[in-house]
Amino acid sequence: MQWQDSHHAKAMQEANSQTVLADFENATFTKNGFLSRFTRKDGKYFVHTDGHAGKPADYEIRYTFGVSPLQQYLIQLPGGKLQALGIAWDARPKESGGQRWFDLYPDRNLKAGDPLHWSGRDQNWNFMCASCHSTGVNKNYSLSSNTFNTKWTEINVSCEACHGPGSKHVAWMESHPSLGSSDNKDESGLVQPLKAGREITWGFDSPQQRIASPHGKVAAAGIESDNCFFCHARRQELRTAAVPGSPFLDNYLPSLIENGLYHADGQINDEVFEFGSFAQSKMYRAGVTCTNCHEAHSLKLRATDNALCVQCHRATDYDKPEHHHHPISSTGALCVNCHMPHKTYMGVDERRDHGFRIPRPDLTKRLGTPNACTQCHADKSAEWATNAIFQWTGKHPDTTFDFSPGISAAWLGSAAADRLLTALSKQKGQTGIVRASALSLQSGSASKESENNIARSASDPDVLVRIGAARALSTLSQEKSIGIGTRLLSDSVRSVRIEAARALAGTPENLLSPEQKSRLASAVDELIHTELVSAERPESHVNIAQIYFRLGRARDAEHELKTALRLDERFVPAMVNLADLYRATNRDGEGETWLRKAITVAPKQAAPVHAMGLLEIRRGRRTEALSWLSKAVQLDPKDAGYAYIYALALVETGAAEKGLAVVESARKRSPEDASLLQAQISIERGSGKNGAAARHEAELERLINGK
Repeated sequence: MQWQDSHHAKAMQEANSQTVLADFENATFTKNGFLSRFTRKDGKYFVHTDGHAGKPADYEIRYTFGVSPLQQYLIQLPGGKLQALGIAWDARPKESGGQRWFDLYPDRNLKAGDPLHWSGRDQNWNFMCASCHSTGVNKNYSLSSNTFNTKWTEINVSCEACHGPGSKHVAWMESHPSLGSSDNKDESGLVQPLKAGREITWGFDSPQQRIASPHGKVAAAGIESDNCFFCHARRQELRTAAVPGSPFLDNYLPSLIENGLYHADGQINDEVFEFGSFAQSKMYRAGVTCTNCHEAHSLKLRATDNALCVQCHRATDYDKPEHHHHPISSTGALCVNCHMPHKTYMGVDERRDHGFRIPRPDLTKRLGTPNACTQCHADKSAEWATNAIFQWTGKHPDTTFDFSPGISAAWLGSAAADRLLTALSKQKGQTGIVRASALSLQSGSASKESENNIARSASDPDVLVRIGAARALSTLSQEKSIGIGTRLLSDSVRSVRIEAARALAGTPENLLSPEQKSRLASAVDELIHTELVSAERPESHVNIAQIYFRLGRARDAEHELKTALRLDERFVPAMVNLADLYRATNRDGEGETWLRKAITVAPKQAAPVHAMGLLEIRRGRRTEALSWLSKAVQLDPKDAGYAYIYALALVETGAAEKGLAVVESARKRSPEDASLLQAQISIERGSGKNGAAARHEAELERLINGK
């Protein structure tokens, strides 16, 4: 079988002489002066390394994890936890720099207690890895004891991971032995046959056609891709066990185009896998599915180099120097090097962006986004690349569907954001994930145009757009959010319902009809249940606490925050939220205790320091408050909100000039931030600097109206 040699088949294996690729013959690896040693004894594999309790210890390697281009190793810790060792084996050939031990976090000196240390929660196999590297996984997590009893039906990614339970199919195949190796596979008995490859063909309908058209049951492509997205996406699990063949968005809530995960033009940045970029592409909208390029069982590409692309893109139009402007057979002539630039993750793992976008070096100078041209021509500038493209084509880039200005404006807090995001979210022909991202990034009070667009988006056929509409409810008045949101609470797709519930939780009951109250209560229960799918994570309990607090259930919120701290006593967001809960319930003294603990645990984090400043303001201790607020700005100068509050606090104490200086300094870092610009205008007006205020009012007006 093709599958037997695939990465899926070797996604996770028991550690033995047939599966372990690394050197365990008394090999060593040193980092920050600490030496780890890898040995083998009686057929078992061991590592002596910095231990989970803060002291060096010996650990048995229980399982291998992955196979190429690197292999990790899993260690069992008390409580049923399997942890991924942070020192991995580079499985590439020696001539490619491989066959060595290397550290996955070379620039971090990780100690026990850090979430990224191999024994920490972010290296926990049970949560982070199991559901995608094994089949039929049941975490069996106990919140009361904080332990796992995780089980699987197959240790690796087996047939049932994609096709569902296979007993009926096995019985059918046994009764039809003559079809076992035939191409005429009816696949009777499979829960999910995944027949897109046979039900859709691509072809050129005329000699002039440049790009092939799909023929057949295009809907099959969506079903097949959904199955792949279960694992090939950055997402939150909404159910304990996803059923193959069921909608992706009914089982998972994917990350949209978010700052840090993606660049403003949608290119991959953090480890986001394939869904988010592929969903941006024209190919995805046209019905291209994963198996058009990747063989489903071996996972190998269906053709090499440009032969893969010219399945659908006519070679006489695209695979020639007149199109790619590079010598034939050079790396620059490969379609993927221009349209699927790669980024390296985990030290050695090159992954390609699946957005299939046209290179835009012109955006590099404006937004700082990477571009394929200077990735290869590292000695050249983005301006050089921009000029080269213009010389080739004689025209500037088509910006019709360029969404980067709107996304970037939102991330910068620009006054232009509402206008640009509204236009983007209603743009015909734009991809669903981009429209959803634009909706979800809207903040403040919606304009009339934006309000109408959110209402329309709540009925959009694209599920992602409806998710975006649910997240945009917070920009509406209560009356409007109830009217639009209660429709979303009854959506057929789980991810839409829970995002609507998150937005509407805590709506005063006197504003709701009996039917609306029932819908909201049901959706909120569903939302809390989805958070408990990851009950082992402290952030899940912080999320639940915020829901309970909005529902007026302060005691339940407090319990959830303390549960988060039981799971991780150093989890700063829980401490800050607990202090805020105590503020709201007139218990500032207890809140101060938690804030001071947070500052002790994480002295470089600005959030608890800023919160201490606000607490001192409430107490009327202005000198102490200003000291804390100033420190928060120093700790996180990129957060315009901290500078904004500090500046206003200075103005209130009579130090308007100092407040203006803080704003002006912050605007150098965040020149488009609307709140800072408005603060600057206010302070200038209050200080009698009417000329400067007028200039900045004109600047604000230009940003808002785009003139």
